[in-house]
Amino acid sequence: QLRVVESGGGLVQPGGSLRLSCAISGFTSGVTLDYYAIGWFRGEAREGISCIGSSGGSANYLDSVKGRFTISRDNDKNTVYLQMDSLKPEDTATYYCAAVRAYPQCAMRTYNYDHWGQGTQVSVSA
Repeated sequence: QLRVVESGGGLVQPGGSLRLSCAISGFTSGVTLDYYAIGWFRGEAREGISCIGSSGGSANYLDSVKGRFTISRDNDKNTVYLQMDSLKPEDTATYYCAAVRAYPQCAMRTYNYDHWGQGTQVSVSA
C-alpha cells in the first residue's frame, strides 16, 4: 500500500519561505517514485497548486503561485518538494500531497489522484 506523508508546514511572516516535503513509501516490487506523478493541493476544496509528471514529465502550476512556488522531485530519496517563496496571507491553508502512477502529463484535479497524505498546515501571518 502506497503511503504519502507531508511535512514542513509552519508559521511564517508574509514574504517568508517554507519548503514542504512529500515522502512516498510502500512501493511494490520494481516500482519507484519516478513512475508516479505528484500533486500538491490546499484547503478544504483541495485546490490544485502544482504537480509534477511521472517519468520525466514536466511541472504545472496554479497561476497565482507561478514564480513563487517550485515543485521538484528527488527520486533517490523518494521525496517530492514544494519550495514556497514570497508567501502571502492568502497562501494560508492545509497543504496536501497526492500521487498517481503513470501520468507524465500531470493535471491539478483531485479526481486524477489515488493516494493522499494527511496534510501539513501552512500559516502566513504578520
